[in-house]
Amino acid sequence: MTDIVDHLNALGFRASREQIHALLTQLTTSRASPQQTLEGLASLERRERDVRNLARRAKRAALGAAKPPADYDWSYPKRVDQDAYEDLLTLGFLARHQNVLFRGPPGTGKTMLAKGLGLCALESGKTVVYTHLSAALADLLRQESLPAVERRLRRYTSVDLLICDELGYQPIDARAVDLLFQIISRRHERASTIITTNLAFKDWANVFPGAACLVPLVDRFTENLVLFDIQGDSYRQRAKPTPPPKKPGKRTPKT
Repeated sequence: MTDIVDHLNALGFRASREQIHALLTQLTTSRASPQQTLEGLASLERRERDVRNLARRAKRAALGAAKPPADYDWSYPKRVDQDAYEDLLTLGFLARHQNVLFRGPPGTGKTMLAKGLGLCALESGKTVVYTHLSAALADLLRQESLPAVERRLRRYTSVDLLICDELGYQPIDARAVDLLFQIISRRHERASTIITTNLAFKDWANVFPGAACLVPLVDRFTENLVLFDIQGDSYRQRAKPTPPPKKPGKRTPKT
């Protein structure tokens, strides 16, 4: 049996020697037919490849400690459309190459909901990249040659779903805006992009001061857009413990 395991590993089986040996032992004990043995080996290898593929895509996605959408407290925001989010979880927007904009005040769960879609996409076999928008643009600006920029751009343009978090927290200079325009343009009508922001569209000009490509950038991003608005106060502020009342200080007696 060891020879069979060696042959399978030499043929590129991803399953470990221990997994293959255990399966073959089980199949031999149960007097499985040759067809059942082949089906068992194929099923084992398929499961192992799926596990490794998911692990590889999850590492590339860089979602970090993403919480599942089921953990979101839908009762807290003053206004949020749970049914619309449930529809997004079907991933139909990916098939339609739609973009998604999560918009709302800080601390209302925009990042959590965006990452939740990323998790769902990963589990469905899609490729995903999550990044803070400022970090992605800084990464591109650090490249020292045009070929290097092109290679790095492919990281953000080649995936099924790109999640750009926190548009609006830092101003973006003209060079960086041009790079963002490249990303949005190359993904336009080909793949979906999610952006989270606390800004209305009319305020985007404050983030991209003097950018000549702002209008076409917004036009391409919003042409096929799902707008997901959240209204409410910061959940993080609610979660902070209320400090105990201060004790009155001792008065110094007058002399």
